[in-house]
Amino acid sequence: MWAPDIYEGSPTPVTAFLSIAPKISIFANISRVSIYGSYGATLQQIFFFCSIASMILGALAAMAQTKVKRPLAHSSIGHVGYIRTGFSCGTIEGIQSLLIGLFIYALMTIDAFAIVLALRQTRVKYIADLGALAKTNPISAITFSITMFSYAGIPPLAGFCSKFYLFFAALGCGAYFLAPVGIVTSVIGRWAAGRLPRVSKFGGPKAVLRAPDT
Repeated sequence: MWAPDIYEGSPTPVTAFLSIAPKISIFANISRVSIYGSYGATLQQIFFFCSIASMILGALAAMAQTKVKRPLAHSSIGHVGYIRTGFSCGTIEGIQSLLIGLFIYALMTIDAFAIVLALRQTRVKYIADLGALAKTNPISAITFSITMFSYAGIPPLAGFCSKFYLFFAALGCGAYFLAPVGIVTSVIGRWAAGRLPRVSKFGGPKAVLRAPDT
């Protein structure tokens, strides 16, 4: 629950580090545990429940946000659930899908926060401020749109490939309830993540970029 406030209040480079580095470290260590050890059915069910809770929370909470960095925080929460799906399977296919998903997520996050850092120079803080971006900086608008669509899992972008491998691994290990929940939350997340590129392209009545202070 603290993630959106930390993402909003911290400098963008620090936020990007907090979004990527801890997840890589955590999942790298739990992958070693999964490879060299094992866990019972009860613990696996707990992992499944945590994955579902993270996916639902990340998808629903992102819908109500109005600032640029807060949806990225909720998207990060949701992606922890997606990536945890691979670990919850307890199979080699699950670990492989976890590593693929983690690699793609890191690239998408670096791209997203690099664009947000560039937009900070024009005082972009709210989603409504992205309205004039397509006119003032079309390259950034297109890049940001592609990144957010990849976050949402739109085919044939990389985000879709990572979720496909994760859900395929979930079905392979018998988690027939986890995969449909992940698909439904992905659809909800498409609307939440798609708000940013829609506003940056089409704008709105309050969509005006503010000049930096002099």
